[in-house]
Amino acid sequence: MADSGEGRRVCGMPEKAQLHVAMLLLQFGYAGFHVVSRLALNMGISKLVFPVYRNIIALCLLVPFAYFLEKPQLTLNFVVQFFLLALCGITANQGFYLLGLDNTSPTFASAIQNSVPAITFAMAAALRIEKVRLDRRDGVAKVAGTLACVAGASVITLYKGPTIFGPSGGGGLELAAVGGDKNWTLGCVYLIGHCLSWSGWLVLQAPVLKKYPARLSVTSYTCFFGVIQFLVIAAFMERDAEAWKFHSGSELFTILYAGFIASGVAFAVQIWCIDRGGPVFVAVYQPVQTLVVAIMASLTLGEKFYLGGIIGAVLIVAGLYLVLWGKSEERARVARDAVSGGDREGLLVAAAAGGGGGGIVRSAGNKAASAATQPLLLPSSTPTDNV
Repeated sequence: MADSGEGRRVCGMPEKAQLHVAMLLLQFGYAGFHVVSRLALNMGISKLVFPVYRNIIALCLLVPFAYFLEKPQLTLNFVVQFFLLALCGITANQGFYLLGLDNTSPTFASAIQNSVPAITFAMAAALRIEKVRLDRRDGVAKVAGTLACVAGASVITLYKGPTIFGPSGGGGLELAAVGGDKNWTLGCVYLIGHCLSWSGWLVLQAPVLKKYPARLSVTSYTCFFGVIQFLVIAAFMERDAEAWKFHSGSELFTILYAGFIASGVAFAVQIWCIDRGGPVFVAVYQPVQTLVVAIMASLTLGEKFYLGGIIGAVLIVAGLYLVLWGKSEERARVARDAVSGGDREGLLVAAAAGGGGGGIVRSAGNKAASAATQPLLLPSSTPTDNV
């Protein structure tokens, strides 16, 4: 094992440290996406043109890897499923996000996103994909965390409150987070729609990935149909040819950042972290993104922070950790049950087989140990893209 661990060192850094560094850089990358998206909207980039270009770039990055690494058979049934995944996970998800961001701010968009694990759990429980045991601590924690996230999102939506902090100076990039013609409550409703779409996408992905176990291909087809759907919508709602042109280097930068960093590099890093550290390890870092967004938005956009948003964000983050702790406790219980069950089975077989039982007992123990190292959440239940 030691050799394996040494083999995964990069520049003398052990893999565990690599994971933490990668996750911190990932949060900075996603935080930058929130701020860059807001800057794009402030510059007047169309809310339909932006996701079209973003997903075209992401598609160009993903297709070569999907083609050479994965070649599963495609059927009409899968085509329909990919189309529905795109409708939920790309078109509705990204569309609601941009509408919400346009009416609120990057910090609160990031804060509300912390509720996605809880909403996903609630959806999975309603569809009986996830079991809820209120007679155990893990079940109570997951339900309490979900309620805390709902309460936090409600506070952000219904109560803006007084300004707690707002930069007084004025910079070149400093812009009001929410203009006079914006509707904060409507923006929060859009962001809740964004989180519901995202969670629904995650829940729907699970059965698709079981039948079509090729994550890169699934994501590529989803991006492809997402581009088609946005183009159809744009054909009716964005007929101005000027909206499709880049009028400055800043506009081009925002789209390239969204496509290459948020949908390309960040996707690859997140998949690696999920594979090595598990989905819960990745999800725990989500609140760090909100903190980084708050700092970036304050410095570059002159964003103001309101009491209602801060209270709601605290409730959502608390709910997130309750849900994650509940999942961790549930997996630990399953692992303990597997170990105890394997030991009992091994002892019974050993008693029946006499001297040859020792090898069987060891085999049962090894099987239980491998179960204990499984990730705390299914990889398919974790976001493969930030927004």
